[in-house]
Formats: sequence, structure tokens, C-alpha cells
Amino acid sequence: MKSKLMIASLLLAGACAANLSAQEKTNYYTPKWSDNIFVSVGGGIHAINNDGFNKIAPHFSVSVGKLITPTWGVRAQVNGITQHLCLDDAYWEHNKTYVGGNIDAMINLSTLFAGVNPNRFFEVYGFLGPQISVAKSQNVDVTISADGTSQSMTPAGEAEMRARIGASAGLGLKFNINTKWAIDVEARGAIAPSIFGNISSHRKAEGTGMLTAGVSYIFGGKKFVKASNIDEDAINAEINRYRSELAQAQADLANCKNALANAKPEVKEVTKEVEVAGPRAIFFKIGSARLDDYGKVNIQLAAKILKANPDRKYKVAGYCDKATGSASWNQKLSEKRAQV
Repeated sequence: MKSKLMIASLLLAGACAANLSAQEKTNYYTPKWSDNIFVSVGGGIHAINNDGFNKIAPHFSVSVGKLITPTWGVRAQVNGITQHLCLDDAYWEHNKTYVGGNIDAMINLSTLFAGVNPNRFFEVYGFLGPQISVAKSQNVDVTISADGTSQSMTPAGEAEMRARIGASAGLGLKFNINTKWAIDVEARGAIAPSIFGNISSHRKAEGTGMLTAGVSYIFGGKKFVKASNIDEDAINAEINRYRSELAQAQADLANCKNALANAKPEVKEVTKEVEVAGPRAIFFKIGSARLDDYGKVNIQLAAKILKANPDRKYKVAGYCDKATGSASWNQKLSEKRAQV
């Protein structure tokens, strides 16, 4: 049961993480890797669901994570610190100190179904992933009645420290105060081997529930840029400027040819160098070397100039925005753009 839970949890978290960049990658991107990193702290209550919910214990958590897109994110969480195994007519009271950890894949359900809204105050999000609990389990002495019809367990000290792997999932409510600060309310359910060991009747798979409230802080505030947010008017103006320059260059060439044709034989031939304008900028989407329709227009204009002036040399250069991506990635991307 333990291994099945762990495998299922890892597969679910891995599937979500594998789709982080696939979702919305054509719509939004993070300008820098260091953007949209957040920390969260929270406190609340924790209870074991073992033949019914047991005595409530205090619960604390600290998280560090990153929003990959407005919809997807990941985080790591450390939590604890006490669990109580105490239910009327079932258990004597037992208390355990433990340290827990979670790796969560997060999905913003509000942006997934209602679209991105930077000014949204209230959001609903979900999360799931594997968890680990580290604690000393309870040793017990088992006493069997003389007739063999019943047995009882008596605590007999603690075993060595050990880790127990499980899985958890939950739902959260987020109240955005501004782009940096938010108030979070979360409910999490988990299933894992009991930290109480043999004293628990569900030692191999024990359910737990947590309810917490806290705050989150995003360093620098949320920063997402729409990849398609390009000024089309500026592109059209640039294309029209290229066409005007091309027309002027063709007129200059025609004037030169007429002047040479009408020149007297005794006059030495004079070659006039004319700077021929060509498209100097082809726009690409962020992180891409694929031509869009605007880029194809510029390529066609450049091709006409090359065909009209086969004796002239042209220089092709690729560029990238140094504010996005590493230097090595930008170098490879600029070379690909120059070779398009």
C-alpha cells in the first residue's frame, strides 16, 4: 500500500510538473527565472482520522515556491510539529513530535477556468504531491489473555527515528492584497504510514487532515508578460518605411542608369555607389526562431533587393534581448535567427 501511494503521488506530481511549460507557453512567460518566487508561512490545526477524527493538534508550515505561469506553480513545504492519537473508547492518549515535508504541484483553478486577471482579488487553487514524515514510532508490549480471546498493547518506549512516505492533496483560497502579498487558507488531506507505529490500528495507511491560514509574499510581485503583446502598429510602420526606402533606392538606380546611358563617349565612366536600403529588422516571438507573417514580409522584401542587386553584399545578423535568457542560450538563438 505504501509503495502504491508513493508511486501514484509521484506520477501525479510529475504529470503536473511536465505540463507546466506546455500550458499557456504561447500566451505568457516569466521574464527572468528569479521572478515570481514566493515564500509562505501558516498555522492551524491537525488531526488524525483513525477510527474517526482524533484529538486536534497545532500545525505550522513554511513554504518556498515559484509560479511558472499564472496557472501553474510548484512549491516545497516543511511542516509539523505534533500529532495526537486519542479517541474515546479506542485509544489511550499518545502524543508524537514529528517533522514533515511536502512537494506540491499547484494549479490556479481561477485562471484555468476564468482566464488571467491581474486585478483578481479572490482565487481558488489546488495542489497535490508526495510527502514525508520523520518521527520515532511507539514500541508496544502485547499481552494476550489466558484464554487467547483478547489482547492488549502497552507503550514500551520509542523506536529509532525513521521516515515514512505518503501522498497528499488539498484545496486553497487566496485573497490577493496586492501583487506581492496574499492571505491563504488551505485544507490538506494526506495518507501515509502512521508515525505511532504498531500502537495504531491503521499503521500502514493512516489518514490525516490539516486546516491552516497564513500569508504569502512574492519577491518583486507577480511578473508575467504576454508573449503576443507586440505593437502591431509599430511593425506595420516599420514595413512601410522599408517599402519607402526600397522605392527610393530603385529610383536612384534608375537615375544612375539613365545618366550613364546619356553620357558622352569621351567622358570617363563614373561609378556611383548607392546605398540600397534593406529590411534591417525581422521580429521574432520571445524565445523563438520561427518566422511569423510579419517576418515573412520582410524576407520577401529583402529577397527582391538581393535579386535586383546581385553585385552587392549584404550582412545578416541575429540578435536577442539580453534581459531574457542566459548568454549561451541567447547566442544559440541569435545564430538560429540569422540562419532563418
